[in-house]
Amino acid sequence: MFEELVTSAFDYPLPQHLIAQRPLPDRGASRLLVVHRASGRREHRQFHDFPSLVAPGDVVVVNASRVIPARLAGWRENGRPAEVLLIRPEPDGSWVAMVHPGGKLKVGKRVRFGTAEWQGGRVAGMAEVEMVEVMGGGLRRVCFHGMEAGEVMARWGAVPLPPYIRRAPEPADRDRYQTVYAITEGSVAAPTAGLHFTEATLDAVRARGATIAQVLLHVGPGTFKPVEAEDPAAHLMHAEWYEVSPAAAQAVNAAKAGGGRVWAVGTTAVRVLETAAAAHAELQAVSGWTHLFIRPPYDFKTTDALLTNFHLPRSTLLMLVAAFAGYEATMAAYREAIAQEYRLYSYGDAMVIL
Repeated sequence: MFEELVTSAFDYPLPQHLIAQRPLPDRGASRLLVVHRASGRREHRQFHDFPSLVAPGDVVVVNASRVIPARLAGWRENGRPAEVLLIRPEPDGSWVAMVHPGGKLKVGKRVRFGTAEWQGGRVAGMAEVEMVEVMGGGLRRVCFHGMEAGEVMARWGAVPLPPYIRRAPEPADRDRYQTVYAITEGSVAAPTAGLHFTEATLDAVRARGATIAQVLLHVGPGTFKPVEAEDPAAHLMHAEWYEVSPAAAQAVNAAKAGGGRVWAVGTTAVRVLETAAAAHAELQAVSGWTHLFIRPPYDFKTTDALLTNFHLPRSTLLMLVAAFAGYEATMAAYREAIAQEYRLYSYGDAMVIL
């Protein structure tokens, strides 16, 4: 079976009208497709039902990374528009970024933001980003002039909505494209399975006798990059920073020792858990960069249940789900979700795999 799982096996017909362009008014009002791996049974429920699926002694692992307003629209020195998407800071204060138009923004070129205002003999209200290195893979290393990156993002940054959301970011996205438990800034895309949770839902999970554990994975733009090679093994995974705290490791190990399940909220939480578990029998506090590409077949070491949104065709995220649920069960669930007109992707509905 594995030999048949080339990239085209993860394609499916995508009705464009099912791609959710905006979130529902109520975070928790999404639909929930429940897939039972052992029997193949599927249930159509509501996300409000999620706490009832969690058992006493379980641990629900969430990614507490916070999305930064990383999309910066400015202009080049010739007055023409340009865009900079910040990805991650470097130790020397520079940033790794993606830029547009890439062919025009060579080393030494600058993109400007704001307007020049003379105050006390200096220019205030304007900042520039300079291209200092072409890194390959569409990436640049850039440095800021006039203001720090954080101030530039605070003034002119926009939420980096996914490319399949065909509208400009709106003020409401600053809140809704962010989980209620987001703490540590660093992602350029939301860990979207967590967007459904409200504080009331988290309280209901705890009331069931389960624990909420927080880990980190700063999501990069590679999450939207389709697998182009027909052999998935040829796909290059971009590195993403992850961290498992001592408290999270203890909560996961306690659940395992007590016979509880480890729930991963989203594919990012899965990648954290499986990366951290690769070297040790028990989960330990660890941090670093992960390139882990989970696809069939894969032996999951820690994850027992998965809450996830629906994912793009030919994506590494869909392949991860297929590795967990089984290829046939995953594609059947997607066919049923599309037939039932579930809302898809970041602002869409959710699926639980038990």
